[in-house]
Amino acid sequence: MTMPTVLEPLRPRVVLRNLRAAAILVPWLVHLTASDVLLSLLLPLSFIAPTWTYHLSSKIAFWVWYGIQLIFTRFNKARITTSGDDLPPNESAIVVCNHVSWTDFYLIQQLAVKSNMLAYQRYFAKQQLKWVPFLGWGLWAMGMPLISRNWDRDRVELQKVFKGPKQYRWPQWLVSFSEATRFTPQKYLQTVQWCKQQGKPIPRYALFPRTKGFIATVRELRESSSIEAVYDFTVAYAHKDHFLQAPSMWDSLSQPDLSRDWQFHVHADRFDIREFANMTDTELAAWLEHRWQVKSRKLESLQLRLAAGQSWSEIEAKKAK
Repeated sequence: MTMPTVLEPLRPRVVLRNLRAAAILVPWLVHLTASDVLLSLLLPLSFIAPTWTYHLSSKIAFWVWYGIQLIFTRFNKARITTSGDDLPPNESAIVVCNHVSWTDFYLIQQLAVKSNMLAYQRYFAKQQLKWVPFLGWGLWAMGMPLISRNWDRDRVELQKVFKGPKQYRWPQWLVSFSEATRFTPQKYLQTVQWCKQQGKPIPRYALFPRTKGFIATVRELRESSSIEAVYDFTVAYAHKDHFLQAPSMWDSLSQPDLSRDWQFHVHADRFDIREFANMTDTELAAWLEHRWQVKSRKLESLQLRLAAGQSWSEIEAKKAK
């Protein structure tokens, strides 16, 4: 007589969980597809009436992003705690953030919802997406920065992107993951080796930031644009006692009670754009590198709280007082 395996009792629960996820996700996917088609149809109009197209595409994008945020926070009960500066409503900003997981955008969107800027998020994305039917065309129509990460090669594309906040004064959060790739143990070892070779301070729980994109963005938008601030966001995760372990894409969509096993936290620091008015390129690079050291200390503090069995929600409660 064979004994049942440990996995056998879990199978019905897993099946039910996946069925539940499909029931929640399918309507959103239908909505996403319809939105991508509609955004693609707007692409020719973006050359004729750019401002009208920008605002209409932003409204369409709002409901897509808000829908996936509701799945994460309401249907699947993810609790995202926040700390740091209170961000003014309706303020346009350059946003830099560390990059841990696909789910980082949930944490950024949590702050965007509070600031009434969810519709106006624009992420630096891979240039190849431009040629994906409907999805890529929709991103193109929205004015999403589609780049190759070669900042010299991307100058023409960046000038088009910067025209929105400069010439048309569009409201915008221009979001960049300055590390250019997700944090993994292997990539962190590469960062440590590179920092030692270059004589740079080694960050903790983060990769070393790439500065060229930040410099180009600030240099173009710090004067005569709709941009009023630079935001530095620090995102962090914990899965039980495992620091910086985020849920997978499917976990974020299928787990019915994410807050039971995971903690999600985002810290915001705000800097007035006028602080950057007279900075040289070298000073801008040094500023970003310094922020990553500050970010590193914040992440280490969160890890220590986790190791001590302290919930990150206590940070938010303390701020509220």
